[in-house]
Amino acid sequence: MNESLEEIANSTVMMASDHSVQDSSSLLVSNLSRMGNMTVIISKNGTPEEDQIFLNTTAAQALSGIFVWSALLITCHQIYSHLRSYTVPNEQRYIIRILFIVPIYAFDSWLSLLFISNDQYYVYFDSVRDCYEAFVIYNFLSLSFEYLGGESAIMAEIRGKQIRSSCLYGTCCLAGMSYSIGFLRFCKQATLQFCVVKPIMSLITILLQAFGKYHDGDFNVTGGYLYITIIYNVSVSLALYALFLFYSATSDLLRPYEPVLKFLTIKSVIFLSFWQGMVLAILERCGVIPEALLIDGHHVGAGTVAAGWQNFITCIEMFFAAIALRYAFTYNVYQQKKSHAPDNVAPMHSISSGLKETINPGDMVQDAIHNFSPAYQQYTQQSTKEVVQPSQNGKLGPSVTKSPKKSDKITLIDTDDEF
Repeated sequence: MNESLEEIANSTVMMASDHSVQDSSSLLVSNLSRMGNMTVIISKNGTPEEDQIFLNTTAAQALSGIFVWSALLITCHQIYSHLRSYTVPNEQRYIIRILFIVPIYAFDSWLSLLFISNDQYYVYFDSVRDCYEAFVIYNFLSLSFEYLGGESAIMAEIRGKQIRSSCLYGTCCLAGMSYSIGFLRFCKQATLQFCVVKPIMSLITILLQAFGKYHDGDFNVTGGYLYITIIYNVSVSLALYALFLFYSATSDLLRPYEPVLKFLTIKSVIFLSFWQGMVLAILERCGVIPEALLIDGHHVGAGTVAAGWQNFITCIEMFFAAIALRYAFTYNVYQQKKSHAPDNVAPMHSISSGLKETINPGDMVQDAIHNFSPAYQQYTQQSTKEVVQPSQNGKLGPSVTKSPKKSDKITLIDTDDEF
């Protein structure tokens, strides 16, 4: 078979001697495709040779499938447990949204691996995954806000305090400034911009791929991968920087909620997976990972093998991410609240209504309007469910619960200076 491949390659070179390199490559692929169901990779010396790729074997698909379905079982049970003990909707809707990252990442990556031979279908599958990761970053920040009682409660704690200069948290350039409502606005805006930029970049990626202008690991200035990567890296770095800033300002307040494990788990799933994919794409470009011309007789583009390894590794990683998220966002505390509720109190939500509330993105739309509209830049949101009452010594008093249902939010005038 290797001799026939060599003959085809030589005949193709002779036939395409008067054509461009791109025409020669296309003619070679066309000739090889006639040889049936085979996998052809580019060897280190640049010649095509038939070889088996582990990614399209039954063993790889079965192994990744075991990890994927195990992760799905773990996470779906956790989501179901949260919905059964849906006692604090304002917190748990964000938690459930965060937990959904495991099923979406795992099943999406497994589908991409199963269809690895179908001409870069992984680009379409991964677009769904990439859009959801932006949604997760926003929900984690919103969950942190809810833990601390909302904007007004946070401002009551940090207003006027000096920003501690620290190179670790990226606040060395903010020395001498103090926390204000503008600080919270920046944190929210920096995460919300990623929710806008990422879907746009995913759509552009699909369009560029359709016109043959996008290939993973192709840093050519005439292709789209370089520019998509730069824009994405700036956007996600800004979003994560906002999380760092918010944590540095509220680390003492968030300590009872164990934010470090939560943040590291989410950061590992989102940010490290991006760099992992980039490194694999560069390795394929450098020849460390072989580039494939055909997989199971189907022509595939550059970057397909690197993307396949990324998806295979992600399938395995999601199993461990599911375990980490199970400990980071435990449902036990909400289960205890449900068990301590009086018998004569009706449950606040059914499982279906809780799930419906969770998947409704209306709160994100309202939050985007509140944080980006100039008319609301000097206002803070305060929940009608928990209204902070001042005590005799002027400090914050206990909250008063008005209703067990999902709370509405009102705006209060704040005269803070801009951040």
